[in-house]
Amino acid sequence: MAIPAIEKPRSGWRMPPILSDYEAECRDFSWASARRSLAGLPGERGLNMAYEAIDRQARGPLAAKIALRFLSRDGSTRELSFAELAEQTSRFANLLRELGVGKSERVFALAGRVPELWIAALGTLKNGSVFCPLFSAFGPEPIRTRLERGDGRVLVTSELLYTRKVEALRPALPQLAHVLLVDRDRATPLRPGTHDLRERLAAARADFEIPPTSPDDLALLHFTSGTTGAPKGALHVHGAVLAHRESARLALDLHEDDIFWCTADPGWVTGTSYGIVAPLALGVTCVVDEAEFDAERWYEILERERVTNWYTAPTAVRMLMRAGAELAKRRDLSQLRFVASVGEPLNPEAVVWGQAALGLPIHDNWWQTETGGIMIANYASQAIRPGSMGRPLPGIEAAIVARRTGGAIDVIREPDVTGELALRAGWPSMFRGYLHDEARYARCFADGWYLSGDLMRRDSDGYYWFVGRADDVIKSSGHLIGPFEVESALMEHPAVIEAAVIGLPDPVAGESVKAFVVLRSGHEASPALLREIQGFARKRLGAAVAPKEIEFRDSVPKTRSGKIMRRLLRARALGLPEGDLSTLEPGA
Repeated sequence: MAIPAIEKPRSGWRMPPILSDYEAECRDFSWASARRSLAGLPGERGLNMAYEAIDRQARGPLAAKIALRFLSRDGSTRELSFAELAEQTSRFANLLRELGVGKSERVFALAGRVPELWIAALGTLKNGSVFCPLFSAFGPEPIRTRLERGDGRVLVTSELLYTRKVEALRPALPQLAHVLLVDRDRATPLRPGTHDLRERLAAARADFEIPPTSPDDLALLHFTSGTTGAPKGALHVHGAVLAHRESARLALDLHEDDIFWCTADPGWVTGTSYGIVAPLALGVTCVVDEAEFDAERWYEILERERVTNWYTAPTAVRMLMRAGAELAKRRDLSQLRFVASVGEPLNPEAVVWGQAALGLPIHDNWWQTETGGIMIANYASQAIRPGSMGRPLPGIEAAIVARRTGGAIDVIREPDVTGELALRAGWPSMFRGYLHDEARYARCFADGWYLSGDLMRRDSDGYYWFVGRADDVIKSSGHLIGPFEVESALMEHPAVIEAAVIGLPDPVAGESVKAFVVLRSGHEASPALLREIQGFARKRLGAAVAPKEIEFRDSVPKTRSGKIMRRLLRARALGLPEGDLSTLEPGA
């Protein structure tokens, strides 16, 4: 039985008038008109993402306003005003110039949620270089792959992460010219090939003139895993800031006087688009927590920091649900007026739980690394249909389509028919390519539409409902995990000859990674070997990517052409229909 729509929000919510008439707003909206909300570089020198996020505010009445409030694990707090952030990011941009790093060259970050990561991101954008964040939980192999494929010239990281995960990789990464350590222990000698970031920032000039920047100049590189081959590097441009800003205003109901907390790590695209760029471009104060998830700590932050708008993930919501609603009810959360979630579909029970525990429903929304920003959302001014992604943002044309041979598509007009979600190409934050893979990028488009690879249905009122994915990508705790990458790492173990990886439903993480492993001749399955392989995978891939479960098998099902049938493995693991087996290798 479907859970009924939640019609009436808690009193005190700010209803954005712009969405009081959804159909009219969609009809009248244009990106050209919205573009006038941006300042642009002084002297009509173009559009720069960092200028819109920082310098624009630092040059106006918001200069002294707190832009970022960092909450450290040890309980201390560090605040940066827009003016202070403008100075620090200018110092970073000047440091890049000193190091000979120029336009379009890649600056990677592998760090926790510390101020230096934000400074590096925005300083990189000021310089016209391309910022690429990495998850600090990645193991050495995913880090090496991304640095190598992304032509990483600079890496910003901590001393611990560098020594544990990167230092041994340096000989294999000749293009990595500079490593900037955010927390170097000055009591010890500086490691070869590294710089003390704090020391270099203090010595760098505090003023920086952002060079002319086109809206189509590259700004961000986000890696997202695919089902085969190397991770995909999605490229985004400076003009994406317009979609970041508009979507945060419309879908997250952000206003200049809000206190905003996006719990996503910047290693995930959400943590960059909505943890760095969008709220700052709206002049909003952002709370950043360095510590990992802890239910009591999170509720304390919501209460103490007087958070008004909160953007988190279904995994976190499910963990809060497990901790119990009483924890929330002990806190004064009256200032909180809007909660949103993204990463994987939010089950209806979680939406309703939010209403019971927080006094607010949780607004699900949908987008991808490739879209760069929120495309479909449940809005503050409209009823929520629990389980639905919501409706497209103004300026976004979405459709359910069926693919035909030859690359063409059919748009499905009838409601409640499952098909692939497609978006009319051309919104500002649309990715502009896959790094070093033009053919793969071209396959994402047909007849003027971007094909998402996600299967959905649209109801008669225009709400979109997620059905499933068209490929094998695993979403676990907000991480996109490509089976091929995990399988490749497992096969580096001397006992493993073959591996197949699937995602299985997990009540907290959304999906968990399970691996099926075939052993080489001369090796016998045993609990000790299983633990050894699991440890090997965690060391190579990191805890966020490594399989949570490993099963030994004599073989894995493949097609006659040698393609592993992950679909079949998943169906068998879950007791689902196995579907067409006509291409299955005999005996599999």
